[in-house]
Amino acid sequence: MPGDPVLVAGPGAKPQLPSGPLQAITPGQAGSHQIVSTEPPKELWDRIRRGFAMPDLQNELVTDREQWYASRPDYIQRMTERSSKYLFHIVEELERRQMPTELALLPFIESAFNPQAVSSAKAAGMWQFMPATGKYFDLKQNAFRDDRRDVLASTRAALDYLQKLYGMFGDWHLALAAYNWGEGSVGRAIAKNQRAGLGTSYADLNMPAETRLYVPKLQAVKNIVANPQAFRTELPLIENHPYFQQVLITRDIDVALAARLADVKIEDFKALNPSAHRPVIIAAGTPQILLPWDNATVFQRNFEAYTQGQYASWTAWTAPSTMAPAEAARRTGMSEADLRGVNSIPPRMLIKAGSTLLVPRSAKVETDVTSHVADNAQVSFSPEIVTRRTTVKARKGESVATIAKRYGLSAASVAEWNHVSTSSAFKLGHQVVVFLPVKSHAAVASHGRGKGKANVKAVKRSTAKPIVKSKKR
Repeated sequence: MPGDPVLVAGPGAKPQLPSGPLQAITPGQAGSHQIVSTEPPKELWDRIRRGFAMPDLQNELVTDREQWYASRPDYIQRMTERSSKYLFHIVEELERRQMPTELALLPFIESAFNPQAVSSAKAAGMWQFMPATGKYFDLKQNAFRDDRRDVLASTRAALDYLQKLYGMFGDWHLALAAYNWGEGSVGRAIAKNQRAGLGTSYADLNMPAETRLYVPKLQAVKNIVANPQAFRTELPLIENHPYFQQVLITRDIDVALAARLADVKIEDFKALNPSAHRPVIIAAGTPQILLPWDNATVFQRNFEAYTQGQYASWTAWTAPSTMAPAEAARRTGMSEADLRGVNSIPPRMLIKAGSTLLVPRSAKVETDVTSHVADNAQVSFSPEIVTRRTTVKARKGESVATIAKRYGLSAASVAEWNHVSTSSAFKLGHQVVVFLPVKSHAAVASHGRGKGKANVKAVKRSTAKPIVKSKKR
């Protein structure tokens, strides 16, 4: 690919750089380049430094960001300590793909290495994927998990995306701008400059302030990592070996139980498995968990020896029809407050038919959640319809059917409310009971104009539920 150099370096290996301008190489050419074998770095920071391969950006914005970070040692300490769980894996992936190791520092800019971070624009995870972009890169987002937060899945998707952007623009700075601003926006900015006869590098483009600062932020962090002493900064020791390993799970298991079997604090377990945003991990959708290296064997031994009943105290339940949370709670043996809490049900919302909820798993339930449910479970809501009991005067020749049609109701509901059959007719002036949504209450009078005013009586809210189409939230 044209553009910035991509250095070939395996773990602990330092490339032999030729004199003169560096040229990008393809994976097929990699084998022909001689690699100088050196002592593997003991510290991960050193390994990252050896893989730096992007051209440096030097301007006043970089200096400003250097000063900003250097003046906040506590912030740098928190970020770098948090990163210690994930950096080894990211560096391994970058080297495997022959990508610049500066990119391992990008989550410092995106999320301060917090896999639970959510932006105001709904981007999530340490790589900050928007919902649609996450789906494009096969990051599942459903009722049981959000792969935008998953350490392995989100890193794979982020590096896929960055490689795609580098392939489009042939320049890592432009690729990073596109990661922040969108490839379409960067493409249009380049085309605009080309029409005006202007330069098309990152520094030449007219872009939003956030994107203008994006690469300078990464450059500033790179400079601090390259030479922390120059900025009076101390980086925590991160040894050059894996922090975690993958462990296969074969049964649905409560998060709390998994952490206990691994002898890991619950907050540490969640830091490595942040996509599990429910109290249970569904094995069919998340067949592996991440555990600190030394705790993986502990988990396997305790898992096999566990004899205290089910591994999971939760399971999935699909709502057969649209219903109020109180009704769903009654059917599943929960309190309404618990049902709302564990399934994040907002107030004044109905649970739509087909929604998959997390509910207690009884001892009689022997099967785990299926892969179809684990991969496709969604919870949908519709606004609760507040109705009032209203009476309207029947016109000449009116029947249950015509009243129902006039107000968008079902004939069965109108018949039930008036204790008649669906084929019944009403005498002229008969007081017909209907339950109408409050927002449509004023429409009753307009329906009756020209044939005498309707007799409208507003009474207290009723629990009766007419069949009325409602818009999605």
